[in-house]
Amino acid sequence: MLLSDTDEQLMAAVQNGDSSAMGELFNRHHAALYRYFLRMSGSAPLSEDLTQDVFLRVMRKSETWQRDARFASWMYRIAHNAFIDHTRKVKWETAMPERMDIAAPAGRQLEQDQEHALLRRALMAMPPDKRELLVLSRFQGLKYEQIGEMLGVETNTVKVRVFRALGQLREIYERMSGQPGLSVVGGRG
Repeated sequence: MLLSDTDEQLMAAVQNGDSSAMGELFNRHHAALYRYFLRMSGSAPLSEDLTQDVFLRVMRKSETWQRDARFASWMYRIAHNAFIDHTRKVKWETAMPERMDIAAPAGRQLEQDQEHALLRRALMAMPPDKRELLVLSRFQGLKYEQIGEMLGVETNTVKVRVFRALGQLREIYERMSGQPGLSVVGGRG
């Protein structure tokens, strides 16, 4: 397999028994999946486990991938299901540390770090389904169309849900900070 092969070409090769193609898909997507799970769970060890689980599921369920489907949408659907499966098995508690035990940077950087920490806590306070929409659209860079394919809904439905999730995130952030000022809006369409 060549590095220039598309994800879909690599997945077709996986279906034909080429394990090196699976390795290339892992190399391309493991970091993004890890970040997705980290933003969904707040736990690095859990994120590592779930990332590995997704690639095991991709291998086991490779015959279910349809060659006219986007690999990334299919993979994120598996990731979504893996996260849902995990939350059903474990009583979910989203505890974020109130402060970090690292040396504080000076001035504006400290203020930005505090704003980012507050934003992470606000994101973790959201219901998992709404948090996932924001993680996929804002942090993972998926287009609304891809998210719609993954969730089995229309693109316009995704747009509305993301807009509402952003509103809820803004409310949570403002309540936690005691002041307005969250600017996470923007298009992904």
